[in-house]
Amino acid sequence: MNIIDIINKKRLNEELSSDEIQFVIDNFLNGTIKDYQMSSLLMAICINGMSDEETINLTNSMLKIGKTLDLSKIEGIKVDKHSTGGVGDKTTLIVGPLVASCGVKVAKMSGRGLGFTGGTIDKLESIPGFISNLSTTKFIEQVNKVGMVDSSANSQLAPADKKIYALRDVTGTTSSIPLIASSIMSKKLASGVDKIVIDLKVGNGALMKTLEDARKLARLMIKIGKIHGKEVVCILSNMNQPLGKMVGNSLEIKEAMETLVGKGPEDITNLSIIIASYMVSLGKNIKLNEALSLVRENLNNKNAYKKFLEFVSYQGGNINKLQIKSRKKVILSDKEGFVSKINTEKIGEASMLLGAGRKNIYDDIDYSVGLEIHKKIGDSVRIGEPLVTIYYNKNVTNIDEMIKSAYTLSDNIKEEPRLIYEILE
Repeated sequence: MNIIDIINKKRLNEELSSDEIQFVIDNFLNGTIKDYQMSSLLMAICINGMSDEETINLTNSMLKIGKTLDLSKIEGIKVDKHSTGGVGDKTTLIVGPLVASCGVKVAKMSGRGLGFTGGTIDKLESIPGFISNLSTTKFIEQVNKVGMVDSSANSQLAPADKKIYALRDVTGTTSSIPLIASSIMSKKLASGVDKIVIDLKVGNGALMKTLEDARKLARLMIKIGKIHGKEVVCILSNMNQPLGKMVGNSLEIKEAMETLVGKGPEDITNLSIIIASYMVSLGKNIKLNEALSLVRENLNNKNAYKKFLEFVSYQGGNINKLQIKSRKKVILSDKEGFVSKINTEKIGEASMLLGAGRKNIYDDIDYSVGLEIHKKIGDSVRIGEPLVTIYYNKNVTNIDEMIKSAYTLSDNIKEEPRLIYEILE
């Protein structure tokens, strides 16, 4: 068995055996298979796809080669939430405290941002003192004492995925459905949780551009979960415009806190309530409408906000020292009409260029910069009205033009886009 034969086999759109997939994962991780060889195979997979069986075998191989977190010392059902990534997506910061305040254990591992999508760990690390890298002992202890935790991913869990993901990002293979499914599910299965709710983003600011592709990915992840005895729910949500108003790390922490005291934007509030309700329903084994009522109660009575403060404090963060030390500039519209489309990816790229995100994994982040979105789809715009406010510490050439070009205006008002397309279980 050798890598050249395996690359050629997939190039010819033939199915790889479980042994061949295991051979690839084992030897790529130990360095025998080189980056350029793995890149070639990833591109063949991206072009020709994989069968469900191949994807399941790939997930199993990545899971097998690492460790699985033992959460048996945590009483009750452990739930987790995952997002496939979007612009302004701070739902984890809201959903975790909401669910934990309802008495459901949230054992969460999050990642850092790369490219135009922000990472939850970056947002949390914008809080001075916040400790994101917890030991397994501390991780379990915190879930038992606080009801929730959010830690950076353990390097021993699905280590092959981390190495493959780094290659996917620089080889144009991030949008492959089999590679996304195996990446997400190998990490979630390794994290040791019982139930998983996935917020699967769909639109021009997401990896999945179409509803059809999103459904394929959702069904595949649900299938992988069932094989491993894990209940998975996929919520297909709209990412054709930024979620909420704030894009950027400290800015999104601020907006999450506003949402937890009932003053957040309608879209981020409603999506967070739906995601949290499914997690509570799974965690307490109760009907969805009961869970929905419980979630709303804990949002309205500020118990979720108190849980957020407790969680941040327990991980060493001082929320009172959260600062947005940056200059501000308002970008005004030079056209009028109704917002009919927003190039969400371009908004995310603008945020990254300002310093809120990374072009590569080694880039430093400026936690205080980002954007505030004033106009969203369906809103009327007059000449001279604010479109976006940028928070910046460095000048970026043509940033004004870049942001203006992200907006498409029309003469007629467009119906407000659906927040959630469908939910698959």
